[in-house]
Amino acid sequence: MRQPIAANLKHPALLQGLASFFVVLLFLGANAAVYAEDKAAAAEEKKEEKKEVAKVSFRQDVANVLLQNCAACHGPKKAEGGYRVDTFEQLMRPGESGEAAVTAQDIEDSELLRRVISDDESERMPLEADPLSKQDIAKIRQWIEQGAAYDAQDPKLPLAAIVPPPEHPAPPEAYPQSMPAAALVFSANGEELFVGGYHELTVWNTKTGALLRRIRNVDERTLALALQPQGGILAVGGGSPGRRGEVRLFDAKTGAMKSVLATTTDVVLDVAFNPAGDRLAVAGADAIIRVFDVASGKETLTITSHSDWVSALAWSDDGKQLASASRDKTSKVFDAKTGDLLITYSGHGQPVKGVAFHPDGKQIYSAAADKKIHLWKIADGKKVKDIASFGAEAYRLTKFKDGLLASSADKSVRQFNLADGKQVRVFKGLADWALSTAVSEKAKLVAAGGFDGMVYIWNLEDGKEIAKLQSAPGLTLQAAKN
Repeated sequence: MRQPIAANLKHPALLQGLASFFVVLLFLGANAAVYAEDKAAAAEEKKEEKKEVAKVSFRQDVANVLLQNCAACHGPKKAEGGYRVDTFEQLMRPGESGEAAVTAQDIEDSELLRRVISDDESERMPLEADPLSKQDIAKIRQWIEQGAAYDAQDPKLPLAAIVPPPEHPAPPEAYPQSMPAAALVFSANGEELFVGGYHELTVWNTKTGALLRRIRNVDERTLALALQPQGGILAVGGGSPGRRGEVRLFDAKTGAMKSVLATTTDVVLDVAFNPAGDRLAVAGADAIIRVFDVASGKETLTITSHSDWVSALAWSDDGKQLASASRDKTSKVFDAKTGDLLITYSGHGQPVKGVAFHPDGKQIYSAAADKKIHLWKIADGKKVKDIASFGAEAYRLTKFKDGLLASSADKSVRQFNLADGKQVRVFKGLADWALSTAVSEKAKLVAAGGFDGMVYIWNLEDGKEIAKLQSAPGLTLQAAKN
C-alpha cells in the first residue's frame, strides 16, 4: 500500500536525497546566470571588436574632415608648405618638407597624422585653430592603419566632388538678427519671391509681403538664385565661405530638392541657366566656371581662365556665348560649346561684379568697383562708352527684355534702357547697400535686396513701391532697425 507523502518525507534517506537535489538545482541556476552574463559580455566584446575593425571610408569619413579643417590653407589657391589636400592625388604627395604625408599602414611615417596630433601649437594642424576632435583624429588614424585606401572614382577629382552631400541643419525659427538679402528671384508667374536666408530659402507673397513658406536643407549662405526659363527648376548656389560651396536644384512649386548638382571647395557666387534651360553655368570663389547638363547632372565644361573669384555670369540670347565678371579685374567672353576664351576686357581696373549681353550680341555691359557700368565690344575688347557712374561700387546686372537693372553700394537700384543704355528711373527706399535685384516681366515687378536684410518690391512701369519686408522670419521691421 502506498504511503502518504508526509510519511515518506520523514524517511532520513529520502530527506537527504531531496536536499541534494535542491543543492544541484541551485548550483545549476547559479551557473546558468553566470553563463548568461558571460554570454552577454562576450557579445558586447564582439560588438566592440567589430567597432574597432570597422572599415573607415575615405569618401565617407576622411574627405570631409580634410575639407572642413585643412583645405582653406592647403588648396589650389593657397598651399602652405607646398602641400595640398584638395584632391586625393595631391593629399598623397609630400609637401616642401619631403616627408611622406600618408604611408599606408604606417602611422609613424605619416606626416599628416603627426601634424594633427602634435602637442606643439606651432606644428599642429590646423594652425592657429582648435585641434581636430578625438573622433576625427581616430578616423584618420584608422584609415591609415587599414591601408589608406581610396574608395571614390577619379583620384584627381576635388574632395568636394566626392563627399556625400550633407543634410543641412534647420534654420532658426525666429532670427535674432537680420541677414543680408544677397540673392532673390521671382517665381514664373511673379506671384512669389524667393529670397536666400540662413540654411533656407524664404518665399514671399509679392502683393502683400507676407511669408508663404520656408524651403529647408540649404547650405549656410545663399548667394545666387536662378529660375529655369520654363519655370520648373530653381537653382540655389552658395555655401560656407572658405570651406565648401554647392548648387542644389529644387522643384520651384513644391520646394522639394531634386539633386545636388555641384560641390566646390569654396562658395558659389552665381548660377545662370542658358536660354533653353538645359544647361546651368556655375561660378564661385574657387575661380572656376563649370557648365552642367541639367537633366543628367554631368559637368560638360570646366573653364579656368580667371585667377580670382568669378562673381557673375551671363548667357548670350542665342546661348552660344558665356560672359563672366571676376575679382581679377576682368570680364571675359567664352565659346559656350567649347569653353574657348574669345576676349578679355580689363578696362575697369577694379574687381568686376556684374555682366550682361547687349541685345545685338556684339557688345557687353559690365559693372565694377570703379563705380561704373561700361559698354564694350566683344570683337576687340575696346570700351564703347561709360553708361553710368554710381556713388559707390556697382554690383549685379539683371537683364530683361527691354531693360537692365543695376544695384550699387550707394543704396540705389537703377533701370536702364537695354538698347541705348540710357537711365529710365531710380527705384527708391533702400537704406543700405543694394546687393541683389530681380525682375518679373509677367507681373511687371522689380525687387531688390539690401545688406540690412530688407527687400523692396516695386512696379516695373512706374517705380511705385508695392511691398517692403524684412527677409529674416521672426524679426520685425522695428527690431531690424534697432
